[in-house]
Amino acid sequence: MILGLDTELSEKDVNPIGDKQIFFDGNCLNIVSKQSVLLTLPNLWLRDNCLCDECRNVETEEKSFILSTVSCDLTPSMVDLTEDMLSIGWPDGHQSDYVLADILELSKERHAPTMSWGKGFQPEYVNWSSFLADDATALIALTAFLQTGVMIIDGAPSQSNSLELLASRLGPIREVLFDRIHNVCLETRVYNVAHTALALPPHNDFASYSFPPSAQALHMLENGAEKGSSIILDAWAVAEKIRRQRPDFFTTLCDFAVPFRQFDEDNETYAVEPIIKCDSGGNIISVRFSNQLMQTIDPMRTGVNDFYQAYHCLCCHMTDSDNHVKFRLEGGHILLVAAHRVLHAREAFVPSGKRHLQDAYFELDNIANKVITLNKYKAALYD
Repeated sequence: MILGLDTELSEKDVNPIGDKQIFFDGNCLNIVSKQSVLLTLPNLWLRDNCLCDECRNVETEEKSFILSTVSCDLTPSMVDLTEDMLSIGWPDGHQSDYVLADILELSKERHAPTMSWGKGFQPEYVNWSSFLADDATALIALTAFLQTGVMIIDGAPSQSNSLELLASRLGPIREVLFDRIHNVCLETRVYNVAHTALALPPHNDFASYSFPPSAQALHMLENGAEKGSSIILDAWAVAEKIRRQRPDFFTTLCDFAVPFRQFDEDNETYAVEPIIKCDSGGNIISVRFSNQLMQTIDPMRTGVNDFYQAYHCLCCHMTDSDNHVKFRLEGGHILLVAAHRVLHAREAFVPSGKRHLQDAYFELDNIANKVITLNKYKAALYD
């Protein structure tokens, strides 16, 4: 909150320190620097985030203090600011110390922000052997992957189940029903259109899960078929376009829950969720789209007509070739996608030769963790 600096304050409210002033506004402590509020710190936030050994578990660095042990109207009894250190004394005699630079650092993103694809975008390629053996190569590739949501690994083995070997970089495979590693070819049992030679429209897998896998690796073991180009599209960019052009449609797609089902003779997964999900700041965090798994909606539900108007608009964008990035997956290629953002598709193919793809699922959180650990390792080398 930016406070007017012409507010009348008593001498005990203001503590001038260099170019900074401290004053209280309600239940918050404010630090003002150069005529603007540098930090607004609620009293309960300050007490909750004390870093002393009494309030934190020294061995695990976890917080041991719990907020219910103090009153909700807690107010510091003493405040002091020396250079970059803020010290707070509390009514019970406890003292807390904070480094302002560390507090300001909290506003920075944990990871580099996502990047738009731009005109003419094509996914980056990284060599399989280098990706697995060289930490520097893996760090560059995974950092870029978190930003764009897609990359292709080339030179992968043609042996079945080679996706297991990616666990050292991507974390453990996320197991779902219908096999740990899926075989997608004409010779397997057919419970999904992917197991045919037909065109496969843009989608993300397992929209029928309440929380679908957030990363997917598609490994082309062999591709002797004609046609059948692979397609990817940035569903977040499509959703943002709809938000700009038709904010009413965007709101409907965020609010109206849709049923999705995937099943075979032994298993069923079923979820009822909105197509678009945003975080508390309004940023898109997931687009769930699967024409083949979407189920019949009760026509008597409130808002069905509004939903279908919005859904028609969304389908037009999803199938618009201007939003598609097209390429051919050859044997030894692995397409990795951030599955809550990037949809994948396939043109129809002619089975003039064998086409065998395997896919498995991973979690984006584990990939992000690998980037953090590789960065720590890199920093330690140069420390």
